[in-house]
Amino acid sequence: MCYSALIEADYRRYVRQFGASVSLEDFTAQAMADPGKGKRPKWPKGMRDAAAADPSPEAAQLRDAVRFWIAQDIAEAERELDKQRRRVADGQAALADKLTKKAADDVRIGSNKIEQLEARLVDLRRKEPKPRDSRIYPGYYAPVLVWQDGAPVVLPMRYQCRPAGKPEFYDRKFPGTYNARRDNLQGFWKSQFGKTHGVVLARAFYEHVEREGKDVVVEFRPQDHSEMLVACLWSSWIGPDGEELLSFAAITDDPPLEVSAAGHDRCIVPIRRENLDLWLIPDTSSVQDLYRVLDDRERPYYEHREAA
Repeated sequence: MCYSALIEADYRRYVRQFGASVSLEDFTAQAMADPGKGKRPKWPKGMRDAAAADPSPEAAQLRDAVRFWIAQDIAEAERELDKQRRRVADGQAALADKLTKKAADDVRIGSNKIEQLEARLVDLRRKEPKPRDSRIYPGYYAPVLVWQDGAPVVLPMRYQCRPAGKPEFYDRKFPGTYNARRDNLQGFWKSQFGKTHGVVLARAFYEHVEREGKDVVVEFRPQDHSEMLVACLWSSWIGPDGEELLSFAAITDDPPLEVSAAGHDRCIVPIRRENLDLWLIPDTSSVQDLYRVLDDRERPYYEHREAA
């Protein structure tokens, strides 16, 4: 399965490339979620920074919310950094008087945490984009292009689909629902397939592969560095208190030879641009037509390399 992907995190790219609109209401509602209640979603840095840099007047509330979020993260990291520096200083003072395991652990663990926190602060303040800023994992959010009210629109969705009507514990019971197997679209995914389709722009995908008895992460990327329109299914889940969760799963299929030879047994399905409307508006097509879209996919040659 595709446990991680390098996606296009800036929703404005979808606007320019597909003439889509953006549901700023949904993006803003997520950005304004209360972090104290543990409800703030996991946005990759690239998605967060793109929203914070949107200059349009319509995005003012979103822009302010995301900038507040960034400032809160910086303040939290700074407070923890001060705490760990005091811990190390106290530990060093104690060691100067007497060698104890607690003091030694405080210096060692505190020093490691200081290094991590300093790196996190550099990352939070960094303005220059890096490829890793747009990498998502299960539970992270990404812009997803769908069809609503007769037009393409970009929505922020969690990468792990919770089908409508299922209980919250469904995420734990079925942790692999960030991928939808092609051979199970009319089984497990029958409530989404043929009804709610989307695409995500992606440049690479990642998977764990066993090599010489070790687990390594391998990056798969089109040799021509083309951007892929990854076929997805999505759902709008409404909770008992009326809260909404938008979430999606990437469709996967048997891999091409070069992916299989690298040790991976699944592959995402990049559809052709000319089939985009047919895929996004599934209720106008037969099931056979939808399968033909998946079969008539882009077939890039995937280069691979070990990745972090």
